[in-house]
Amino acid sequence: MINSERMTNEFIEMVKIDSVSGKERAMADFLKLKLRELGMEAYEDDAGKTLNSGTGNIIARLPGNAQGPTVLISAHMDTVEPGVGIKPIIKDGIVRSSGDTILGGDNKAGIAIILEAVRKIRENNIRHSELELVFTIYEESGLLGAKNLEYRTLKGDIGYVLDSAGEPGVIITSAPAQDVISANIIGKSAHSGFCPEEGVNAIEIAAKAIAALEIGRIDEETTTNIGVISGGKATNIVPDSVLVQGETRSRSRIKKDMQTRLIIEKFKEVALSHGAKVDITVDPLYFEYNLDLEQQVVRVAVAAAEKSGLIPKIKSTGGGSDANIFNEMGIPSVALGIGMTNVHTTEELISIKDMEDCCIFLLNIIEAAVSADSN
Repeated sequence: MINSERMTNEFIEMVKIDSVSGKERAMADFLKLKLRELGMEAYEDDAGKTLNSGTGNIIARLPGNAQGPTVLISAHMDTVEPGVGIKPIIKDGIVRSSGDTILGGDNKAGIAIILEAVRKIRENNIRHSELELVFTIYEESGLLGAKNLEYRTLKGDIGYVLDSAGEPGVIITSAPAQDVISANIIGKSAHSGFCPEEGVNAIEIAAKAIAALEIGRIDEETTTNIGVISGGKATNIVPDSVLVQGETRSRSRIKKDMQTRLIIEKFKEVALSHGAKVDITVDPLYFEYNLDLEQQVVRVAVAAAEKSGLIPKIKSTGGGSDANIFNEMGIPSVALGIGMTNVHTTEELISIKDMEDCCIFLLNIIEAAVSADSN
């Protein structure tokens, strides 16, 4: 049985620790202490130096007492804003914030579940292969912690990232690639009342380009969005520059590349027709992953869900997670639903029962990995 009170208390303790992206130091120190209390070697890598945040990713290992693949288990330490001064409230088995901040269940619920699972393994001498725990920084700012993780030190053969919405039993086997596109339109300023015809209105060009694009859901695996427009100085000046930023996502890289290309071509076309210039940059944030149902990482999760009394639900997602980066780096990984709801909002909440079920699910994944290897 899961020690629900212990897990919940530890979760509450963690969400009270401020750890918005780039400011994870206190959370990392807390986590290293907890891991060492569990008898695990905890190591902090140099990602914080690379990212100028002063805090690295945390890696910890538990040697196996049975043969099997090394199982990487991961969650991230950072939260989004507003995430300072969180006051968690428990009522009717639900944990939520006081309403002024996010809760931070994304992703401290994942961390609490992992810590409780390790305690149960130690207390009950549960059979397991080597476990590799990875707690990342800067996940909410473009998966930067995972991108700068010291992969040369990792041994993980299969990975499980406890960082998805959806009830326990949800197994994310497919996630999109994402491009961030920035278009800086350069027009020509002029007085809007005396001589507007001498100007080239950069905002008008941006508006025409955006209006000609298909925005939103393109198909079941592809989306586009224009999220930022910034420019202009005053109402009486024809604006000579505007910055437009958007994104494309798809679980098909070909489709994602096509949407990115369409956006680039349209901005160039409209700018040229108005005598303006446009500088466009594309930043590929992460690549897609699409795992086969017969891959070991998926088979183990399905078997564990069934043993846990859960209905295994193989799903795809429109969002990225550290699982995208792990897959890119050669560690087949899935994201798992942990029951977090309304994430990134002040209405965020999570059910204690879902956390319990997910902890049981994780323990059964760890045991199933040993059985899968022996078979």
